[in-house]
Amino acid sequence: MSRDANAERLCRLCASLFDRGYSVGGAGNVSVRLDDGGFLVTPTGGSLGRLTPDALSEIDAAGNPMPGPKPSKEFAFHRALFQVRPDAGAIVHLHSTYLTALSCLQDLPRDNAIRPFTPYYVMRIGYMPVIPYYRPGAPEIARDLAEAAQAHPVQAFLLASHGVVVLGRDIDDAVNNAEELEETAKLAFLLRGEKVRYLTDDDIGELRR
Repeated sequence: MSRDANAERLCRLCASLFDRGYSVGGAGNVSVRLDDGGFLVTPTGGSLGRLTPDALSEIDAAGNPMPGPKPSKEFAFHRALFQVRPDAGAIVHLHSTYLTALSCLQDLPRDNAIRPFTPYYVMRIGYMPVIPYYRPGAPEIARDLAEAAQAHPVQAFLLASHGVVVLGRDIDDAVNNAEELEETAKLAFLLRGEKVRYLTDDDIGELRR
């Protein structure tokens, strides 16, 4: 896909996320890997609901910002993930309501924040490791995400008291993964206190095969 086509698609999908409440104000950031090895990324402080292609930031293949809008300060962890996950073509970072609420709970299992109870969570995400809390923009986020992405073949990571980071083959796949994951978190809260039928190891193994 060309740079212009990627930019148009990124802006359209970001607006869709914003319009449905997955992002508010200037929260969240999204990036796409370009064919030349560079990246398009949402600008610092930019609202996902009010982006235009010419407002996007561009990073070259060496990681240097190109002339134009300043990229999100959190692109550092996007780039760290792109470096260790060549299969990722896009990354979506959201402060969506239910996933962010989940990230604020104490004593979450570090290896998987949501015990699987739907097949779609397993098929789209795999499972979701938790990254410890650091202030937004802290270099430790990039370090820990890169380490986790190398150790876990999954499509999402929960940042404690912060939000979620979701990967995909391209921007459509990353957004689809993020939407499915937010709905899974919503269901998890709705089902709290109920007798949930969690997927068995055999169920999960069948889905992964």
